[in-house]
Amino acid sequence: MGIVVGVDEAGRGPTLGPLVVAGAAIDEKDLDKLRKIGVKDSKLLTPKRREEMFDQIKEALQDYKIIITQPKEIDAAIFSETSNLNILETEKFAMAINYLKPSRVIIDCPSVNTVKYKEHIRTYLKGKINIVCEHKADTKYEIVAAASILAKVIRDREIEELKKRYGVDFGSGYPADPKTKEFLANNWKKYPDLFRKSWASYKNVAGEKSQSKLEDF
Repeated sequence: MGIVVGVDEAGRGPTLGPLVVAGAAIDEKDLDKLRKIGVKDSKLLTPKRREEMFDQIKEALQDYKIIITQPKEIDAAIFSETSNLNILETEKFAMAINYLKPSRVIIDCPSVNTVKYKEHIRTYLKGKINIVCEHKADTKYEIVAAASILAKVIRDREIEELKKRYGVDFGSGYPADPKTKEFLANNWKKYPDLFRKSWASYKNVAGEKSQSKLEDF
């Protein structure tokens, strides 16, 4: 038994707003606390239920770490010659893991190539850590589900704060959302800091080339 950390993100795909990474740490003997709370993949819960669980999860955990990455940094990674979205996310995952110092970590891998992702993230980690790297790990492990809920709640709060700050309603921020599409079409010049300029949805509106080099290592 020892400290196990789950790591997940929220906001990987939206055309605007931040990417939020959460690491959740718990003593393995206390995992039943998360089961009693009823944690599950954040996408399977309503926003209200996630908010209700948020403080309960924090109380059950030994520690947690939230890392918020703004559109400007996301764009810098994707437009660079040496990085992309997967590499940037791996770096943020590693920051959370190194902060929490677990003996074991379970990662919700965004790539189906879990072996390569695991090898890559190991290069950023300090100390000897047992790494479990699985696609859709948030559906299998309570500690990863807990991390997914923390990340989603923080992301949702960040989005609501942006709406209040700018006095606009741009919907969810996802490219397929009709409200977001309309907002992007009408405001890509007016609120440039909101958007991920490396996204195809933004480039198409701005008349630029389609996005590339988004996910490949």
